[in-house]
Amino acid sequence: MFTATWLFEDRADAGRQLARAVEDKGLDDPLVMALPRGGVPVAYEIAVHIAAPLEILIVRKIGAPGHEEFGLGALVDGEEPELVLNRRAIRLVRPPKGYLEAETERQRAEILRRRTLYFGDRAPASARGRDVILVDDGIATGGTVRAAIKALRRMGAGRLVLAVPVAPKSELTELRSQIDRIVCLATPFAFRAVGLYYRNFEQTADEEVLALMEKARLRNERD
Repeated sequence: MFTATWLFEDRADAGRQLARAVEDKGLDDPLVMALPRGGVPVAYEIAVHIAAPLEILIVRKIGAPGHEEFGLGALVDGEEPELVLNRRAIRLVRPPKGYLEAETERQRAEILRRRTLYFGDRAPASARGRDVILVDDGIATGGTVRAAIKALRRMGAGRLVLAVPVAPKSELTELRSQIDRIVCLATPFAFRAVGLYYRNFEQTADEEVLALMEKARLRNERD
């Protein structure tokens, strides 16, 4: 049986550790962008540590039939939602006819729900011309991160830094050509799942996302 020694107490602990690695990257007026929901507690700690604003980039995985954690692609929120498909995974899984279209529409509806919940009437902070630190709680297959990077490039972001606590080395190797810099604390051998490296990896609730975003907003206004 495979077992992993946890590296982080929880997402906040991972964020504090990651923040120390991010602080010396010489970024100009950075914007910290979190992939919700799990990336928000990690990103909050980074934003606080480097005194940068925190924003959310809503990305929804297009999961395989019966195995939602195995990504066939991802959909990113925006004026023109960005759909990025993993053709290799699709060839492997061979989902039934109409599945991708139906699942994409289901995730589009979830993006709309989260957009309304997280942003309300306010407009998201713009990434155009700014250095962006893209944060998640870890990378498994990399589908959501690839979609987010592609969308941020289209939005006109400046330098892009990907900051994650843990990821498989193979995925980071594939991502290096798409990103300006990667900050990752651990690349375990025989990587299995992100949650194995956290002592506490309970699902992040919408309420926690909203509370952290409000705390970040108030702190940013004081600064």
